[in-house]
Amino acid sequence: MTELEEVVRSADLRELALTHRSWANERGLSWNNERLEFLGDSVLNLVTSEYLFQTFPDHPEGELARMRGHIVSMDSLARVSRKLGVGKKLLLGKGEVSSGGREKDSILADAFEAILGAVYIERGLEFSRNFVLEKLGFIIEEVGQREDLRDAKTTLQEMVQQKFKELPRYTIEGEEGPDHEKWFLINVFFNGKLQGKGEGPTKKIAQQNAAAHAIAQMERWK
Repeated sequence: MTELEEVVRSADLRELALTHRSWANERGLSWNNERLEFLGDSVLNLVTSEYLFQTFPDHPEGELARMRGHIVSMDSLARVSRKLGVGKKLLLGKGEVSSGGREKDSILADAFEAILGAVYIERGLEFSRNFVLEKLGFIIEEVGQREDLRDAKTTLQEMVQQKFKELPRYTIEGEEGPDHEKWFLINVFFNGKLQGKGEGPTKKIAQQNAAAHAIAQMERWK
């Protein structure tokens, strides 16, 4: 019995989690793994958010969001899928197979989320939590040791300059509270629109949180 068979015991559910839309389209099927992927994505974000919240009690929201963005990124999930041997088990259409679909990060990452969705349906949240923390544990450890993740503004600036050839622009959306206990609300704009929001007791912290939010959004574009 393979590891995937041990984790997802139902053959039908396992097949659904591994069915890419290209396979389904070629056969005129009305189902594929995208609904499971949607569910798995939610479970993944819940588990990683909960773990980071409990493990790093002194980290502000912006740092936690930045860390989570790296943990659940396409690159990270594809690495885990490869360790599970998902690529060779995927049901792909002929076009995807010929174009190297079994090694595409996007397909592998989506498949991992679909597998997690199947795990959640079959085994529940506690088993899913243990599965995520076991399979992504090495990535979570790597992220927890990276000091560069704490300077979200610098990271965002580098990402935006590279992708859009411009600089992020921060604006104050509002201020709350008395002078001695201010709370700032910050927006960050680039590529012609609002990309992130952040808040905090100082403008600097609020900007860092807004940058981290924008980075997390950009990670999901991949």
